[in-house]
Amino acid sequence: MVDKMLNFDILFDDRLERFITNRDFLMSNEYVLSIINDYEDKVWRYNVFSEFIWNNIIETALSKKERDALIDTHYSALIESAKNLRLTDSEQDFSKGSEIAEIALYGILKHHYKALSIVPKIFYKQNTNDNTKGADSVHIILNDEGNDFSLWFGEAKFYNSINDSNLSKIINSVNELLQSEKIKKENNIITNLKDIELCITDNVLCKKIIETLSSEMSLDYIRPKLHIPIFLLYECTITAKYTEKSEEYVKEIIDYHKDRAEAYFRKQINMLSAMPKYENVQFHLIIFPIPNKKKIVEEFTEQAKIFKGK
Repeated sequence: MVDKMLNFDILFDDRLERFITNRDFLMSNEYVLSIINDYEDKVWRYNVFSEFIWNNIIETALSKKERDALIDTHYSALIESAKNLRLTDSEQDFSKGSEIAEIALYGILKHHYKALSIVPKIFYKQNTNDNTKGADSVHIILNDEGNDFSLWFGEAKFYNSINDSNLSKIINSVNELLQSEKIKKENNIITNLKDIELCITDNVLCKKIIETLSSEMSLDYIRPKLHIPIFLLYECTITAKYTEKSEEYVKEIIDYHKDRAEAYFRKQINMLSAMPKYENVQFHLIIFPIPNKKKIVEEFTEQAKIFKGK
């Protein structure tokens, strides 16, 4: 039986070492999650994907205080969320679709990993003058006992393909994200925003998190708590050529995603493994194929303009 995340299918969710035969380069901190959408009437379900994006935009485009104030008025929350979108004001920039990938990653972290959105990134980038590159998502996940936490800094990409040259670009972004000054900057954002106190109601645990992430704490203690979800939303020729979720389609996607996962982590280990405490950081490659990037970007842009009143 195929596992589900909302209306999407999870093809596999496992350690890389469990499904590849060439292990000469492996470490034990690599995970892969493969997700697909379905078809209906011989067409990929664009409406399901669009609903997923708009149902999760509020988590990343509004602060916790704003979300709570609009909890009973979902449509108003969507309007306020759309106002904080950066790229609908620039057709050239928005053609990259970066915010769609960011929102999708927030949704996946919330629904699959049960993550708490501590820094609403689209809100933060829109409401500060600081456009310096940082994590595309920032989340905290509490352990089952509720007395400890892990820190998730995400990287989200929306590509026309996930060929080898694009994999190298992603690794460069991950490398920048893991630099000490970048980690300290993200931790400073977390501890200075009120969202952490509103999201984590256990005062003892909240204080522990803030103290752990303080600038006085050595990063040697923080890096082992780091998880890096790397989300690849990409235009897929395999998905575009099928008209139903057949066994052949599923097998072809699984084989391709496993190949890409091995290629990605082989490159990442070669490029980044000398980094301090690299082996203690957990990396989660999340792969999601779509048939037509232009269609998704254009439809989202038009919907965003409606909500923004443009």
